[in-house]
Amino acid sequence: MTSILNNSLSKSITYSEYRELVSKFALEGKTTGDNSSASLIHYTHLNDARMRRLDKTLELTPSVQNFLENNNREFIWLVITESWCGDAAQILPVIAKMSEASNKIQMRIVLRDENPELMNLFLTNDTKSIPKLIVMDQKTENSIADFGPRPKGAADFMLNYKLEFGQIDDNAKLELQKWYTQNKGVEIQDAIIELISR
Repeated sequence: MTSILNNSLSKSITYSEYRELVSKFALEGKTTGDNSSASLIHYTHLNDARMRRLDKTLELTPSVQNFLENNNREFIWLVITESWCGDAAQILPVIAKMSEASNKIQMRIVLRDENPELMNLFLTNDTKSIPKLIVMDQKTENSIADFGPRPKGAADFMLNYKLEFGQIDDNAKLELQKWYTQNKGVEIQDAIIELISR
C-alpha cells in the first residue's frame, strides 16, 4: 500500500492547481477522467461554478477552526476525485478550507482514472465512489483513516431516495445539492475532525 500511496503522491497536485484545471476544462468544454460524455462535461462546468461559490463563502465552525488551529499532528490529506463529480464539488472546498486552517496539514489531489491502483485500495461497497479523502501520517506516509464519498446525512438521503423512488435520477441529484447547501459543510467538517481525533 505504501508504494501505491507514494506513487500517487508523486503525481498529485494542490487544491489551487486542481481549481485552475477544473476552471480551464469548464471554459474549454472538457472534463477529467476516461469518459468525456456531454453530461460529464456539463457537470464539470456546473461544479466549477459551485466550487467558486464555496471557495468564497464557506466558513468553518468555530469549534472546527479552533481544533485545527491547535492541531499538532502532521497529516497529508490525499483526495481522489474527478472534475465531474457533484459530491466532490461540495466536499473538496470544505477539505481545502480545513487544511488551510492548520499549518500541520498538507492537502494533495489525484484524479481517480489516472490512479486505478490507489482507487482500488479505497473502494466503497466494491465501487469506485468519489471523492475519497485518505488521511495519512506525514512522517510515516501510512494511511490511518479515510472519508467519503459522502457524509452520513447525504448518504442516508440518497439511500432513502432510492428506496422510495427505485432509482437515482436527476431530481435526486438536484435534491442532494440542496442538502449540501443547507448543511453548509458542517457534517463534513465534523466527520473529518472525528477521524483525525482518534
